[in-house]
Amino acid sequence: MLDTISVVDARTTGFLVVAVGIAIVAVGLLIAAGLLSWVGRLPGDVNIDRGNVRIFVPVTSMILASIVLTTILFLIRRWFE
Repeated sequence: MLDTISVVDARTTGFLVVAVGIAIVAVGLLIAAGLLSWVGRLPGDVNIDRGNVRIFVPVTSMILASIVLTTILFLIRRWFE
């Protein structure tokens, strides 16, 4: 059982923390520059405005985010094997 458990050393953990930080900064810069303004306005995102009620369900945006994050995590996992 212990042979199947992967041990991550401090260097790998540090690299992952830095990489995630850089990714967060990059997404923040894209949002600040207005390059991600299309997120939430894709076809399939449900937006209902009736009187005092406002409902927003970003179905397509969340599917796209799921595909992108799954692909990124898959590639990171493959890279560290």
